[in-house]
Amino acid sequence: MAKFIKSFGYAFSGIAYAFKSQFNFRFHIVALFIVGLAGWYFQLSANEWLWIVLAAGIVLLSELFNTAIEVLVDLVSPDIHPKAKVIKDTAAAAVLVAAIAAVLIGLIIFIPKIAHAA
Repeated sequence: MAKFIKSFGYAFSGIAYAFKSQFNFRFHIVALFIVGLAGWYFQLSANEWLWIVLAAGIVLLSELFNTAIEVLVDLVSPDIHPKAKVIKDTAAAAVLVAAIAAVLIGLIIFIPKIAHAA
């Protein structure tokens, strides 16, 4: 049981590392906070919250994997190498795709609510 509990510490350490070292991770956390406030204000349905949570989770997961990949590539290939660049660029592209999907989900959910409120 102690080993299981200790694993949570490692996980939180990884989140803390990403938060401290990655501007984009912090940006996505702030965006999630703003979306959460907007969701509370517009009283999203349970279904809408599920989409928001799913989209946010995928974006944050993508950021964490991207950070891990970048650190690993820097470890195994400290010198500039074309394949290392492709790996890093592709990992960053995954975050971009997730973020674009999240924005689209947000627009689908919030535009009708904003239009109705106006």
